[in-house]
Amino acid sequence: MMTTLMPVIRELIRKTNPLLEHELSAEFAKSRLYGTKFCADQVASMDFRTFARKRPPEEEPSIAVALRIDESASMSAFGRLDAAKQAAVALYEFCKGCGIPIMVYGDTADRSKLEQMSVYAYVDFESKDANEKYALMNIQARSNNRDGMALRIISDRLLNAPQKSKLIISISDGQPKAMPDYSGEKAAYDMKDTLQEFRRKGIQFLAAAIGQDKEAIRELYGAENTLDITDLKQLPARLVQVIARFM
Repeated sequence: MMTTLMPVIRELIRKTNPLLEHELSAEFAKSRLYGTKFCADQVASMDFRTFARKRPPEEEPSIAVALRIDESASMSAFGRLDAAKQAAVALYEFCKGCGIPIMVYGDTADRSKLEQMSVYAYVDFESKDANEKYALMNIQARSNNRDGMALRIISDRLLNAPQKSKLIISISDGQPKAMPDYSGEKAAYDMKDTLQEFRRKGIQFLAAAIGQDKEAIRELYGAENTLDITDLKQLPARLVQVIARFM
């Protein structure tokens, strides 16, 4: 899988790293609690980060990324699971190549009466394990999906990252559905409430819709935050390009 993906990833890293070097060498870094330059345009944010200061040359890129993968049973159809794995590998290698913190989590629901919600941490941005990437091959289709709770867990984890920009990408082939009645309007309300709450806290959400419920996913996340992936072979490169756009 790496052999197939790496030529594209290396090219995107080559194009992105000069942008990061420019970011690191910028004269001032905004949104600081203290500094030597007052930024009037930051006052409206009400977070008291109204100063700018010189950015040290060793400062890391200002974005942290989380990839959430829907591990519902339907992901086993039409090559969706393989596409999700390839996307996870591509994003991991791209982010590592650019020094961007990344976490990759999968989730499912209702594996048993005692295991109503299951979250799998394949890669975590605080891990020091050089071999953690091999865990991405354990991504698999399992049972149902309780998206609202999964996004809450991942969002809470991502909030601990010190980077100013925080992006969660969700790969899913269907709308939320779990036992006993987590579907339809109830699931949609929970999802929209979750997205609204964490957007207020500074997290950006992007959905990659790869199944039959693309319209429902677009309704939940908003059209401007949804990628309609018709050709699954394009998924890895599309997501890497999205990360570069958010930096």
